[in-house]
Amino acid sequence: MANHKSADKRNRQSLLRKARNRSNKSRMKGLIKAVYSAMEENSVEKTMEALKLAIPVIDKTAVKGTIHKKNASRKVSRLTRKVSAFVSSVEGEA
Repeated sequence: MANHKSADKRNRQSLLRKARNRSNKSRMKGLIKAVYSAMEENSVEKTMEALKLAIPVIDKTAVKGTIHKKNASRKVSRLTRKVSAFVSSVEGEA
């Protein structure tokens, strides 16, 4: 428990930031999962649409400081590589 007024304020700020970061991170994770679920449905259009929605959210999460910018870049890169491999495999089958 905080013994000073400033420590109490710092604790309140920390709780608010924790909630905000958790919200941003869970939104990002949900959109990434949406990309993977669209890939499981073998739908190229849904996958590309989900990727277009996920990339800006990942970048915004990094800009807001919830995740590191290189972590965001790595996530975008890996997701894009997997989607492009999926698209090329689906088009190869057709």
